[in-house]
Amino acid sequence: MKKIVLAALATVASVCATAGGHYLPGVEGIQAASVPPPGMYYLGYLVNYSIDELRAPGSETSIPGNNTGTVSALANRFVYITNTKVLGADYGVEAIVPVIRKSMAFAGESSSGVGDIYLGPLVLGWHGGNWDAVAAAGLWFDNANSDSISKPGNGYKSTMLTGGGTYYFDAAKSWSGSALLRYEMNSKDDRGFEPGDQVTMEWGFGKSIGPVQVGVVGYDQWQTSDDTGTGASNDRAERHAIGVEVVYPLMKEAGVMLKAAYYDEYSAKGGSNPQAKGSTLRFTFVKAF
Repeated sequence: MKKIVLAALATVASVCATAGGHYLPGVEGIQAASVPPPGMYYLGYLVNYSIDELRAPGSETSIPGNNTGTVSALANRFVYITNTKVLGADYGVEAIVPVIRKSMAFAGESSSGVGDIYLGPLVLGWHGGNWDAVAAAGLWFDNANSDSISKPGNGYKSTMLTGGGTYYFDAAKSWSGSALLRYEMNSKDDRGFEPGDQVTMEWGFGKSIGPVQVGVVGYDQWQTSDDTGTGASNDRAERHAIGVEVVYPLMKEAGVMLKAAYYDEYSAKGGSNPQAKGSTLRFTFVKAF
């Protein structure tokens, strides 16, 4: 059986049109920057993001009223890590097809469908004696319906670059620390609005206790350039969260693993548009073939 480690490139469509970019943080945690060994993998990410409030544009002030909502998604991710070496790393490719349900109480809208698809033609995974590293690149397409805030699509393409590392603090690799960075460069939507670039850092500190891993996880997301076009301002959005994760090998010999995590956003700031603030519950199913 192949040893499964936490793969580095899980993604889900963005929470709603209030946030720039496609990547929803909170889908990676412990050993986030460790790529699995050569083989074929399916990863199913079941994510529920609960919006508790909206922060006003350019501030951390809550907008009064019932500004709640939920986004549920099943991101179907297919990863193939080859036996080919590129720059000393294992080379792989991936594709992600998310199915999304958005219910935006603050907008009085809800809908579901297939979200914007991601194709990643470049995944590089390095493995050292006490460390792992990853570099990757891919494109989010604008294939999904994006007529309103509740629709599953964003209405624009995004190029996403990834890099990160995992470090093991002991010879048995029972203690680990990881950080994974995503950088998104967005195109214009049909309204002529172009979200600014966005960087996301997901991190985790984990401990193996027998076959189970437990740890503290979190994410930080910042807008790194100004929005442009109709309705744009020089305000830049950001949000930050902390949580916990448990990883359990359900059927070790069959290459099946389950993961569960909960994140609570303790800080959020609006950009040109309001910024959602809430919590994320995530379950991950991993199968190696």
